[in-house]
Amino acid sequence: MTEKLFYRDSHQSDFTAKVTECVEKDGDYWIVLEQTAFFPEGGGQYADTGFLYSDEPKGFARPADAVDAAHITDVREKDGIIYHKSDKAFAIGSTVHGRIDWPERFGKMQQHTGEHIVSGLVHAAFGYDNVGFHLSDTYCTMDFNGEIKEDELRRIETLANEAVVKNLDVEVLYPSKEELANMEYRSKIEIEGQVRIVVIPGYDTCACCAPHVKKTGEIGLIRLTDSQRYKGGVRVTMLCGFRALADYRLKSTSVKRISGSLCAKENEVYEAVEHVREECAWLKQKLADKQRELLSYKVKGLDTRTGMTCMFEEALEGDGGRILMNLALEAGCEACAVFWKNEKSDAYRYCIGSASHDVRGLGKALNARFQGRGGGKAEMVQGSLTGNEKDVREWMQEEGRGWLQ
Repeated sequence: MTEKLFYRDSHQSDFTAKVTECVEKDGDYWIVLEQTAFFPEGGGQYADTGFLYSDEPKGFARPADAVDAAHITDVREKDGIIYHKSDKAFAIGSTVHGRIDWPERFGKMQQHTGEHIVSGLVHAAFGYDNVGFHLSDTYCTMDFNGEIKEDELRRIETLANEAVVKNLDVEVLYPSKEELANMEYRSKIEIEGQVRIVVIPGYDTCACCAPHVKKTGEIGLIRLTDSQRYKGGVRVTMLCGFRALADYRLKSTSVKRISGSLCAKENEVYEAVEHVREECAWLKQKLADKQRELLSYKVKGLDTRTGMTCMFEEALEGDGGRILMNLALEAGCEACAVFWKNEKSDAYRYCIGSASHDVRGLGKALNARFQGRGGGKAEMVQGSLTGNEKDVREWMQEEGRGWLQ
């Protein structure tokens, strides 16, 4: 059994231990130590990473690429034994010095203890259970088996931050079976053997195998950044501590830049963006009206006796291709095919229609000939193809003539 130093002191980042096992597998080494501060994956929290050294590291920040440094990229537990995935082997019986990635560990503890507070508050307020918890290296999500409104989540967020400000002791208990039988606590799974209980007085009592901060004040800011319906309940995304600070800085920078671009006060950015959006919508409509007016002039001189009218345009905006095709049909064309390119592609887009013929067969033949993609209904097909105007025009005139007969 590996002695778990992270249970003795969740803030211990350095330790010394003897190697009891070292097994090579797929180019990596799985190392067992008599004791470790590396927490294995479990309880919704991913494993610690860090380094093992054959010599005692000097100073706080030993270079990761030191000759004697082995990178620990994963940690797992099986039957009470903890295995460290290493890129370097160590002799059995040798003494090594371990150092976990402390900023990473502390960030995970901030998120996990914050999750306990939020889950406890949700359970107390609504009776919902946390049925899913995922802690990644960038975010934390909690799944509750009931819906929570936006204003209710804001209230939970406020109460959670009040718990942080109180700087409460985070207690860890190892109750006997008799004590456990009379204790109310949250747990997502049935647990065999000794149960470890994490208590945040007045907020939560929960079975948990992961290390936590010692006082709630260490969590820092708790932010519930997103929520969405999930499996009949709600999935809440949360950021705590330094992650919440990084998120604030990122969003604050974005707001400042948008504010500068729109010449608006930071607290009036939304209104300014809405004004720009409405203005853009108005301009798009004006552009569409002008385009339709211009296209109506293009069809006035068309020879409607050719059967298949084939038109190539330099650029059309939005539904311009379909509009031009319909205008040509309204002008008396038996069938019309419009081809145009957008500014970001060499491929032609097309729109083919007829009021008296099924154009789907022609569309399929066009796609087959020019490596095209698309489809539609009997009266109109749309898509894109690769080719030059000369070849496409000649093929359309020949194929179209035969198709219309």
